[in-house]
Amino acid sequence: MPTVATRGLEDVVASPSAIAFIDGQKGVLAYRGYNIHDLAEKSSFEETAYLLWNGALPNAAQLRDLQTQLRAAAAVPEQVLRWLSEFPAQAAPMDVLRTAVSGLSFYDPDGGDMSPEANRRKALRLLARTPTVVAAFARIRQGQAPLAPAADLGVAANFLYMLNGARPDATAARALDIALILHADHEFNASTFAARVTAATLSDLYSAVTSALGALKGPLHGGANEAVIKFLLRIGDADPLPVVRQMIAEHKKISGFGHRVYRTEDPRATHLRRMSEELGRRSGHEKLYQTSRRIEEFMKTEKGLNANVDFYSASTYYDLGIPVDLYTPIFAISRMSGWTAHVLEQYADNRLIRPRAEYSGPKVPQTYIPLDQRG
Repeated sequence: MPTVATRGLEDVVASPSAIAFIDGQKGVLAYRGYNIHDLAEKSSFEETAYLLWNGALPNAAQLRDLQTQLRAAAAVPEQVLRWLSEFPAQAAPMDVLRTAVSGLSFYDPDGGDMSPEANRRKALRLLARTPTVVAAFARIRQGQAPLAPAADLGVAANFLYMLNGARPDATAARALDIALILHADHEFNASTFAARVTAATLSDLYSAVTSALGALKGPLHGGANEAVIKFLLRIGDADPLPVVRQMIAEHKKISGFGHRVYRTEDPRATHLRRMSEELGRRSGHEKLYQTSRRIEEFMKTEKGLNANVDFYSASTYYDLGIPVDLYTPIFAISRMSGWTAHVLEQYADNRLIRPRAEYSGPKVPQTYIPLDQRG
């Protein structure tokens, strides 16, 4: 047993996994051996999900079958829609999503079936229904009726349709599709590890994913992209550098920079930066991109910190007209593919995850004093 604790489990290898590979020194991210740059440029989110679940890219027939199954499973039970209408309109969407995903388990026909085949069906239903839940609550809280999923749209386009009530153009749909690919998996990040810890107890897949959602909500994980856009909007048209310098002087964290694993540019940021620029020009938010670039260049030059996936995903989603408090739920829509892939992998070769702690309490044995004798 190790005699020295590693805070935050930094650089501790917890388990083998065949799903994602990261080289933090070279800025490499690969899913099942496929470089993220190739997937972002050539693949689709559905194809990427198939890859994560199955270990290989689908052929044309397999992809069509997956797309058909996802569309058929996208509608959520009426009981869940009624729940969403009863939640407070001011409820945080991540809290709503966490609760709704847990509740979806009540209506899964595979219920407590823990067979590999049943768990794969559950994974597909979760991936299909998460966008529907997020979009439905977003409309309900605005006094609008939720929209049923379109039968002919992919995951990204369908989410934008259910959210806005209009079919998105090809540019918007493809931009979100790429963002979903980029966020799909990232090895043993906090939420994925939380899912695997829960799955390792042989709890069900819905419980494992609910654990992941709780972890993703945190501002040091999925919630960082919300912090980024709020920061950028607060700066507005002003020069951002005095604000950044002041925050650094006050030892305040600037969200969207630095990463526990990468020591060079986050490869996902490469694509999101380009998307932010293109969508900003298209939506009239070019100033937002320009401000982002100035901050990025300053942080890299002055602090040696690179932008991570959260920094440019924030402005990308803003350019797509997505409400700020839906940014983290969109992260969840994407990461559902990775979470479920990891849970399936955990089940396939399970061992209870039970680390030890380095005790830091009193070293001298304590004497118990009866309650009536304590001062």
